[in-house]
Amino acid sequence: MISLVLAESSLELVPPELQGHPSVLSHARRLQKNPSEVLLDNSWHYAAMRGIKDELKRGRPDLVHVSILAATSAPLYRENRVRIYVHTTGDHVITLGTNVSIPRSYHRFAGLVEKLFREKAIRGADGTLLKLDRRTFPELVDQLRPSRVAGLSTRGKPQSFEQIASQLDDGTCVVVGGFQKGHFSEPVQSRIGQMYSAGSMSYDAHVVVSRLLYEYEKTIFM
Repeated sequence: MISLVLAESSLELVPPELQGHPSVLSHARRLQKNPSEVLLDNSWHYAAMRGIKDELKRGRPDLVHVSILAATSAPLYRENRVRIYVHTTGDHVITLGTNVSIPRSYHRFAGLVEKLFREKAIRGADGTLLKLDRRTFPELVDQLRPSRVAGLSTRGKPQSFEQIASQLDDGTCVVVGGFQKGHFSEPVQSRIGQMYSAGSMSYDAHVVVSRLLYEYEKTIFM
């Protein structure tokens, strides 16, 4: 089984220093929630986010949503051949259980993640669906103990998706950035053994996830 990690994902609650901003207060009031219980989203909080640290890597939970949908829709996941983890920019890790159906509506997804940040786990009839805990990326890798760690970045060695997939094996941890722009931080880069680039252009995370899982499926199912 391989592991897929969306690293430094743009998924976090509104940080304390932004909770008093008018755009945050207005949005939270509309949702009838406390500002501290709302996902940071630059669609609503753009004015509040201007100039914050790592601005371009934050406030895009919609990108994470689409990437998780792409991963959980793949036959590889349905066949229990890949485990999915979401490492966030704030060093939280979300572990997805087996055969979890993520809401296709972004608003329902946002509500689910906000609940997860409050309760630390979402449980269903068959066990834990989602679990959240505090872990850095290196700590996650240490826990997974993969045979190798392969990352995808525009700074990596140029390879096609097919070529990259052909080099994966059972026990590999595949790392894809869960953010809009930028590059992996040093703590993440330091734990990636092989870095690949799937072309001259920058692809959205969900495209990378879909293409790579598809090509890997071909190596084991066909």
